[in-house]
Parts: sequence; C-alpha cells; structure tokens
Amino acid sequence: MISFVRGPVAHLSLAQAVIDVNGVGMLVHATPKTLGGLRLGEETSLTTSMIVREDSMTLYGFADVQEREVFDVLLSVSGIGPRLALAILAVLEPESIRIGVANGDGKAFTKVPGVGPKVAGRIVLELKGKLVPTGVGVSQAPAAVAMEWKDQVVAAMTSLGWNEKDALKSIDAAIAADPELAEGQSVAAILRATLRWLGQDGARQSSRMR
Repeated sequence: MISFVRGPVAHLSLAQAVIDVNGVGMLVHATPKTLGGLRLGEETSLTTSMIVREDSMTLYGFADVQEREVFDVLLSVSGIGPRLALAILAVLEPESIRIGVANGDGKAFTKVPGVGPKVAGRIVLELKGKLVPTGVGVSQAPAAVAMEWKDQVVAAMTSLGWNEKDALKSIDAAIAADPELAEGQSVAAILRATLRWLGQDGARQSSRMR
C-alpha cells in the first residue's frame, strides 16, 4: 500500500500527474482541483490510495487525508469504482458529500456526470452513518463559492501553460456560451468547456486569417 508520494512533478495533464520519486515516475490520477495546485518541476506531496486489480495497480492522489477517506468510503458503495468516486470528488467537496449523505440528499450527487438517481440513492442509503459532517468548510457565501471554482479552473489552466489573464478571459467566454456551467460549479466540466472553447476560438481565428 502506497499511502503518499513525494517528489518533483515530472508531468502534468488534465487527469493525472507523474511524480518523480527518487528517480521512479509514479503516475497518479487526481481531480482537476488537486492537479491545479501542482507545478511542473516543483516538489509536491500527495496522499494516495492504491487500487490493485488482477491486471493493474493504479494510484489515486488527494490533497489531504480527509479527501482520501471519503474516496475510500465511496468505493464501498455497490456500482461505484475509483473513477466515479474521483469524479464525485471533482464536483463535490468532501464536506459537501458528508452533508449530502447525512441529510439524505441524493439530488446533490446527481450533479456528477455518470451518477443517476439510482446510484445517488445507493450512496445515501449505503453510506448513512459511515460519513458524517465534520463541521469544517460548511458555510461559504455564494460569491466565495463562485470565486473558489474559478480559482481552481485558473490554477489548472496555468499549470497547463496558459497565463492567468488568458485563462480568466477564456473561462468567462466559455461561461457566457453556456451559463448553466456556472450554476453547476463543476470544476472539471468548466475546465473541459473552456479548453473546448479555446480550441474552437483557435479554429475561428485561423479561418479568419485565410
């Protein structure tokens, strides 16, 4: 069991990072928020959970132990594998997941792509009593929440090579094209939409130059 990795970031993408651990590249899958806090070449430390299958060993990385704990508990729900558990953490904060389970709020989980009403119902039913609110990070004003997801998307984009000014401009353009993205506040969905917008905008500019 590998419980954490530490070393410089050797590679960074939208869904994973490679951490150089004493000359060995450890591939770690993580949420856009976690990856957004990493920088190429800089030393980092990630809490990890290793999933061992017959044909693979996969590392999933987290910003802290609390996030990993929620991930591990989510895996106990029938029908939820590591990728879906990570997708849930990409959309919902660990404390929001705890609150959703405690309140029996299955609808909160349907915001996650791939989680329908049946799966959401199983999460609430099977995790009742296993995940309880800690009281940390519960109350945030709407403006603070909005700024939080924007900061996370900007961090992810700057880690991929864009400067902050261009990142902010592109995010605003993507949100303007699809306002429902801002309502959902999914960092992963907004990041994907922004990158798609950048690709389309690049194509438009190329066509105008011909």
